[in-house]
Amino acid sequence: MGKKRKKIDSSSGGTDLSSNPFGSLDVTGLPNRNSVSRTPANPVRPKEQRKSRGRVDVLRQRSAGSGGWMTVAKNFVGISVEEKNALKKTIQKRCGVGGTLKNGAIEIQGDKRDQVREVLESAGFQVVFAGG
Repeated sequence: MGKKRKKIDSSSGGTDLSSNPFGSLDVTGLPNRNSVSRTPANPVRPKEQRKSRGRVDVLRQRSAGSGGWMTVAKNFVGISVEEKNALKKTIQKRCGVGGTLKNGAIEIQGDKRDQVREVLESAGFQVVFAGG
């Protein structure tokens, strides 16, 4: 059988749970409730249009070894190898698969075009599906 649970006594013989826990605090020197501004600390601003960082082709192709699918993002313009490597790691974490950086193209295992597109668009790239 299961373990017996210890019951907590909820009878009114103990402390009074209906009392105000903040009743004994000193409120002198605090601003009046009506004088406090109701504007949020970080006002909501409309989304700023991010400048497009260029077109990136995302395609699906057969991998050479086992014949499975892989997703390739290529034709990056004007970004460094370190930034491509950071994008590759972000895509790998998002998709939950492995990948590599070959000849300036990011190769991801499996057919993950939609998830790759989301990561690249959030980084400011214009994504175009190419190939099959």
